[in-house]
Amino acid sequence: MAALFISQAHAQTPAKEDPRFAGLDKEFNAILQTWHVAGFAVAVVEKDKVIYAKGFGYRDYENKVPVSPNTLFAVGSNTKAFTAGLMGILREQGKLDFEQPVRTFLPELVFATNDLNEQVTLRDMMTHRTGIQRYDYSWLFFPPKNRDSLLYRIRYFKPHTPLRSRWEYNNFMYLAQGKVAEKLTGKSWEDNIRQYFFGPLKMTHSDLSVTDMVKQADAALPYSVAKDGSIKKLEYRNIDVIGPAGSINSNVLDMANWVKMWLNGGKYNGKTVLPETYVHEATGLQMAIWYSQPDKVHPDLHFNGYGLGWFLRSYRGHYQAEHGGNIDGFSALTCLFPTDSIGIVVLSNQAGSIVPDIVHNILADRALKLNKIDWNGEADKAKDGQKPEPEKKKDTVIIKGTNVIRPLAELAGTYYNKMYGSFEVFQKNDSLFAHLPLETVQLKHRGYDIFDATSVTDFTVGSMAVIHFLMDDNGDINRLAIELDDEEPAIFIKRK
Repeated sequence: MAALFISQAHAQTPAKEDPRFAGLDKEFNAILQTWHVAGFAVAVVEKDKVIYAKGFGYRDYENKVPVSPNTLFAVGSNTKAFTAGLMGILREQGKLDFEQPVRTFLPELVFATNDLNEQVTLRDMMTHRTGIQRYDYSWLFFPPKNRDSLLYRIRYFKPHTPLRSRWEYNNFMYLAQGKVAEKLTGKSWEDNIRQYFFGPLKMTHSDLSVTDMVKQADAALPYSVAKDGSIKKLEYRNIDVIGPAGSINSNVLDMANWVKMWLNGGKYNGKTVLPETYVHEATGLQMAIWYSQPDKVHPDLHFNGYGLGWFLRSYRGHYQAEHGGNIDGFSALTCLFPTDSIGIVVLSNQAGSIVPDIVHNILADRALKLNKIDWNGEADKAKDGQKPEPEKKKDTVIIKGTNVIRPLAELAGTYYNKMYGSFEVFQKNDSLFAHLPLETVQLKHRGYDIFDATSVTDFTVGSMAVIHFLMDDNGDINRLAIELDDEEPAIFIKRK
């Protein structure tokens, strides 16, 4: 079975291979085996040239269609540097300022407090320091039909920490930047990305939605790894509604052009794409991220900060700007070593995968001519060394003596929450179901008016696993509670 994970490298590299990358085929094919990954593609840039680009494994695992450097993958949150870059271009054009309250440019953006309305700037949003936590369930499990509706929900997101006191990653703040660009240009976020980046950088295969990606001949299919190690095909996830935070799809050769531009002070083929001042600013420290001291095994891996759409770290004595990306069935990593003029792109069709990090480290060591470290072996040992958590006794069994004391029909109805929207609970035969925006889940009785949401497909309900139906003073069900983003459960009101 293991042999199925191995495929020959499908190269589109310079005629003479750089000796720094000799023998990588064997090493990377071993990674396919170790992590049961369908496939991945890599590209390494030095100054203004691609010095290494290959595909490994399969873009279509079932039909054994190989990955090539032209294969499209979802790049997820690598999109954020593109959206922040739009802000840099619009500032250069005199259309906005990073230091003014963002509502100066987008008055329809409303926060939960007057202080935030008066003080939050574009720089705060670009560096994730608004103090508002992620609220990702709002767009991931309860997506509205358009971005305006999603933007409207921000007014209900209560601050988690004081403004500028702590780094709090937030996809909504990049959605809002995309809306700023639309407001100031009169064009969609997608058209702005095409005009300012895809066109000038000759990113001819890249697109901005999975609806476009699936139409292309060389697109990777999304996969995950099952508990038994088998490779499991997933459905594409459409995240257009939060597009400015993560909906770009690309291949390693197109992304290599993006990297070249950053390594050359914002220029591509001698023409300015991003202002040079912005390039240095975006890849310079803007906000510290909490981080402990380096460990004794790798004391030269340390420092953790954020620029404008880039994470900043020290990698074995070399300054690094990078960003990962994860969306259903795909993991990605784009890295810049600005002072070394080296960049790395790793794209994979495996969900939540460690593979881009391992592959990045291997490529970085070779490109930077550092002593070899067995990154794959270390990660594999760390995985094996983690004792699996003892299987918990199932707490989803019916609580004895607590049968439902009311007809299921009394629980049925439409439930609404201003931060998440609405969903329907309905009875079918002798069972109860919840029709969520992305799928229908069965509600299995645990006890009292408590039910467990159980997926009937491959959708992951996550912490939405338990639903408590609540009653008013007359004993009638009038709302329900689900644990979502906040520490306190979200309350959904039953509509009459």
